Amino acid sequence: MDTSEKERIKKALAVLKKHYKDAKIALDYSGDPFQLLVSVILSAQCTDVRVNQVTPMLFVRFPDPKAMAEARLDELEGIIRPTGFFRNKAKNIKEAARLIVAEYGGRIPDTMDEMMRLPGVARKTANIVLYNAYGIIAGIAVDTHVRRLSQRLGITREDDPVKIEKELMAIVPKEDWGVISYVLIEHGRAVCKAKKPAHAVCPVRDLCPSADI
Repeated sequence: MDTSEKERIKKALAVLKKHYKDAKIALDYSGDPFQLLVSVILSAQCTDVRVNQVTPMLFVRFPDPKAMAEARLDELEGIIRPTGFFRNKAKNIKEAARLIVAEYGGRIPDTMDEMMRLPGVARKTANIVLYNAYGIIAGIAVDTHVRRLSQRLGITREDDPVKIEKELMAIVPKEDWGVISYVLIEHGRAVCKAKKPAHAVCPVRDLCPSADI
């Protein structure tokens, strides 16, 4: 990528950041790192709205790692069933809770390597939890919106989230790594939709190579 392309992308991202200045995580978790971790695991292949409908009952029943580690799997599955892939999610959440209690004294670890030891946790989940729970900027969370917008803005041609993250990290200033995901997610939901982008109202249409497609 040449210098002019990098400058175009940086300018586009700066415009989006200003346009979505209040962008933030959409999951409800009451500031508790464990509840955030569980919510993010549940959000895989599921909308944040649906997760937020399920978690109040879940966290009343199992509010902390110890309670979740001791949960009956069938009861846990029953509560989270609406989020999809509930058997695998329940297994991962229960095992992650057990590991958190056994090896971390009930506290969610605060490093990327330790986070990724937890079942159901890959880089996206770890980045979200580290940034929102601890203010730790370790990378950029790449979900479907971030992937789509990164491709449309000409930042990457990759499909692998880890490779996309690496390319984003090379362009986005580190202090913006945490927030840029939410800026792109907001834009993806409001304007740059998967099926029909609203180019006419896009604040970066003059900076986007996909605007005329």
